[in-house]
Amino acid sequence: MAGPVVVGAVSLHENQQFAGATDSKLLTERRRERLACQIRQESFAWCVAAASAREIERLNIRGAAILAMRRALARLPFEADLILVDGNPVPGLANHRSIVGGDRLCHSIACASILAKVTRDEAMRRLDPRYPVYGWASNKGYLTQKHVRAIYEHGPTPHHRKTFRGVLQTELNLSTPDVEERYGHG
Repeated sequence: MAGPVVVGAVSLHENQQFAGATDSKLLTERRRERLACQIRQESFAWCVAAASAREIERLNIRGAAILAMRRALARLPFEADLILVDGNPVPGLANHRSIVGGDRLCHSIACASILAKVTRDEAMRRLDPRYPVYGWASNKGYLTQKHVRAIYEHGPTPHHRKTFRGVLQTELNLSTPDVEERYGHG
């Protein structure tokens, strides 16, 4: 509901593995942070890049993710021979292979997802003191009942994705019971 989309790019040394690296969503926050530190220190090269909430609104989430991906790739210190992408093929991106569920199937994609998640979570924690009613230190900008209620009561911030259904609906003054019915407790 809020914040940027963040993409990671990681190039590993031949046969390099980080024990426990998998889909970032399957790891605890503490484990992700430890792995991110190790990946940053020991991988051949890495980069993270983002697209803002405004860019997400303008391009849609997939278009913004592709923009962030291109930014990350451009910041690597070399041009990759082959780019492994989590998800669907990327129009106009040369030399890539898409892997649906790649963050669980490909070690370098898993490492990139860890860096992206840790970076995004950190960005939301840094924004939290400026907008404490939204609970970003804990919900990281994702949909929770507290977050939806805060948007309903205080309106969206410049960091909210106003085209996201939950933000748009609260801006249309949905009643609190309807918000609870749609989004449950969280």
